[in-house]
Amino acid sequence: MTGSRGRTDGDHGGDRTTLRVPGTPCWVSAMVHDLTATREFYGALFGWEFRPGPQQLGPYVRALLGGREVAGIGQLPQDRHLPVAWTPYFASDDVDRTAEAVRLCGGTVGVGPLDAAEAGRMAIASDPAGAVFGIWQASAHLGTALSGAPGAPVWNELLTYDAAGVAAFYETAFGHTPKAVPDAGTDRVTLHIDGRPVAGLRGLGDALPRDRGPHWVTYFGTADVDAAVERVAGLGGRVLEPARESERGRMAVVADPEGARFALVRGATG
Repeated sequence: MTGSRGRTDGDHGGDRTTLRVPGTPCWVSAMVHDLTATREFYGALFGWEFRPGPQQLGPYVRALLGGREVAGIGQLPQDRHLPVAWTPYFASDDVDRTAEAVRLCGGTVGVGPLDAAEAGRMAIASDPAGAVFGIWQASAHLGTALSGAPGAPVWNELLTYDAAGVAAFYETAFGHTPKAVPDAGTDRVTLHIDGRPVAGLRGLGDALPRDRGPHWVTYFGTADVDAAVERVAGLGGRVLEPARESERGRMAVVADPEGARFALVRGATG
């Protein structure tokens, strides 16, 4: 449980300059093995520029588009041979209280809660099925300052075994209202805050890749999905799902050179 949701903050997209409503995805970050090479990849793909961020967990930079922060990238310690992934952070009024709610609901808190200098307070946790996410209590750093634009986060979707089952965890821990997506033959749930969709859950059952397990996928906007897919391949990334039309618009699923999966999308994402 994350406390009051009385704030409004431009969660519908565009510029964001105030605190997020608790439970809303507010930031996305990746921990990688080669920070320099990863910066070069995303700089070439999205036009990101970078500046230093809090160093509590090692070297860390924030990515900017037009001077506005859109994502973070940190470097893993050399002895940590962990899979690389993009991790969404959910806003909280009180990280410590939310972390305790995560534990009580069957999740696990792997890092924190801890202070990230003057930026805010954070924790990294996983839901009962093992999908990793972050919790962010903002102070100086309010989160993603631009959304919905090319090169910025647009949507987050959890790929898991049983969407309906894990939805109860997010409902209790973050105050989300889960709503089943009326699409025959699929296990899909949308998480809502104050009546707005903020994230999606997709249950794949045995079709979930066993080498990944349950995991969150961040969608980044692009003006031209097909051209972006070509850039990914040319920059050393991989195309996991070729460009196709979907209910969210034209999209593709790709991976950066270290294997972090993400989606490219053009069009609506609700």
